[in-house]
Amino acid sequence: MPADQSSDFSYLAVVVFTFVGIAFIAFNLLLARLLSPSAPTPEKLTTYECGVQPIGDAWRQFNPRYYLFALLFVVFDVEAVFLYPWAVAFRQVGAFAVAEMLIFVGLLIAGLIFAWRREALQWE
Repeated sequence: MPADQSSDFSYLAVVVFTFVGIAFIAFNLLLARLLSPSAPTPEKLTTYECGVQPIGDAWRQFNPRYYLFALLFVVFDVEAVFLYPWAVAFRQVGAFAVAEMLIFVGLLIAGLIFAWRREALQWE
């Protein structure tokens, strides 16, 4: 096969896989729409937010504790993202990497203790 024909074939494979992927997603969404039960009520159609009920003016002040709680969630979520690859490669890393991870986890524990003492983890 000449070089230009093989590259056309590889583009054809990409196009076919793209269409198969789109058709697979569309089929599953249509199947879920047809088979899933639907009983919408006014309560089910309201916007769901944690904490304060979404009633009244949207330009009112919120308790900063909600933002602190969200930031703490992000911090500990990022911790999990950093810990997972390290735990998978634990046997291959050296003592320096272990020491770095212990420092990292120690700082996170210190942050958790600080947030706990400031009662930032209390949801009211």
